[in-house]
Amino acid sequence: MVKKLQKLAAKQSAAAGAPSVAHLLDNQFAGAVRDSAQQIWQAGLGAFAKAQGEGTKVFDALVKEGLTIQRKTQAAAEEKITEVTEKMTKLSGGVQVKAGQQWDRLESIFEERVAKAMGKLGVPSSHDVEALIARIDTLAAEVAKLSKAPAGKAAAKTAAKKAAPAKAPAKRAAPRKRSAA
Repeated sequence: MVKKLQKLAAKQSAAAGAPSVAHLLDNQFAGAVRDSAQQIWQAGLGAFAKAQGEGTKVFDALVKEGLTIQRKTQAAAEEKITEVTEKMTKLSGGVQVKAGQQWDRLESIFEERVAKAMGKLGVPSSHDVEALIARIDTLAAEVAKLSKAPAGKAAAKTAAKKAAPAKAPAKRAAPRKRSAA
């Protein structure tokens, strides 16, 4: 639409022979655009020169800020890791306790079943063996009491054996020779 208006204005100015308002406006607009473009170019050059001059300062400042942020991030991460480690330690402790209880329960069930099977096979239990040992000890004590009472008779028999002459050992018969057949 603007182009149509410009063409129309150009035709009118050519017909009239004098510069038209549109032509004047175009020249002013073009000058304003040139001035604006020139200012933008100069601003860009100024920014470039300033960035070159202060670039190292800005870069160093950014590095320092980056280090600060990195330290804060690492500290926060280490704190979270410590927190998670503590939670996992507590959780594993609970799991170990529960597992230990389950193993104890399983072990007692196993022991009961083995004892029942051994009882069916007639194998004496540790309680039975202990009872037998106690009974043997009691019997041994009674035997010891009984053997002390007739000590005179036992001593007389021992003395008689010592007084009797010792018999000469019997000669052994020579082994038979086998015939080679």
